[in-house]
Amino acid sequence: MEKKRKVYAPFSLTSEAGVGQTPVEGYIDVNQVIYPTVSTGTVNENGNWTGIKTSDSEFFNLQKDLAIADNGEILSNKVINMFNYDILMLALKVSRAGNYEFGILQGGDADDAYFNLKPVSTAQALRATVRTDSNTNAFTTLLSDQETISDTNTWLIYKINDLKGFKLKYRVTNQSGGNSDMETAIMRIL
Repeated sequence: MEKKRKVYAPFSLTSEAGVGQTPVEGYIDVNQVIYPTVSTGTVNENGNWTGIKTSDSEFFNLQKDLAIADNGEILSNKVINMFNYDILMLALKVSRAGNYEFGILQGGDADDAYFNLKPVSTAQALRATVRTDSNTNAFTTLLSDQETISDTNTWLIYKINDLKGFKLKYRVTNQSGGNSDMETAIMRIL
C-alpha cells in the first residue's frame, strides 16, 4: 500500500539546496510504502536454517492394531521427534474395557542415529530428572503407569508433559484379560 504524507525534516528544501537561511516551512513530502512480510524462520548460530515451530493442529500417526492378546503390547510405528516440543497428546481407543499400561521409550531403531549418536540402545524406558522446581534430583522413569479404561470404542486423550528434546516411541500393554483392538494417534504441543 502506497501513501503520501508530509513529515518534519531536520533540514529543508532550501537548506538542502545550499541556502544558509532557515525557511519557515520545514516539512517535505515523503512517499511511504508498506510491504507485508512473513517470517518463516531464521539462520541460527550454527548457520542452519531453523523454521518457526508451531504446535500440531490435529492428531496424526494414526495406528490401528487388531486383536492384541492379553499382556500383548503395541509400539508406535514411527519415532516421534520431540526436539522442539514439550507436550505429547496421546489418543487411545480400545475395543475391550480393562487395564492398560503406558510407557515412553527411547525412540529409534538400532540402525538409526539418535540425532548424531549411533548406535543407540532402543526400547529403553526414558529417564530424566524431574522439573527443576522439584525437591528431588534423581533420575525417574518418565512414564510407567496403568490406567483402567471403562469406555470402549471412544477416543481417550492423555497429556504427557516434559518431553522436550527426546526422540521416543510409546508403548501400550493390554492387560484387560482378553483380546483388544487398539487405535492410537498423537499430537505435539510446544
